[in-house]
Amino acid sequence: MKLALSLSASLLVTLLGGCSVFGSSIDLSEPAVVAPAASTDVTAIQRVPFRVGESSYTVEKLASAQACTSTQGAGLMTDPGPIEVYRMQCQNGQVFMARCELRQCRKM
Repeated sequence: MKLALSLSASLLVTLLGGCSVFGSSIDLSEPAVVAPAASTDVTAIQRVPFRVGESSYTVEKLASAQACTSTQGAGLMTDPGPIEVYRMQCQNGQVFMARCELRQCRKM
């Protein structure tokens, strides 16, 4: 028991001893600046142009029932077809999305 307590105490002292900044020249008044990684793997954000679809009005009605209003309206995100996805940017900052299958729309 004494050996385990002694080992635990020495381990604790060793771990905490390395974390001490007392007496060091590190300035803690300013946040540290971390340089960005040297990786060139950058993923660009894809911008989709606003397009009105067959069910834009229906999606806007669904969004207004969820307290989402917009000045631009619901835009078609996918190609026109039997299954379409719509996106609407709400004035409160949220995003409303809906999936419409054969003009039957549901909130995503």
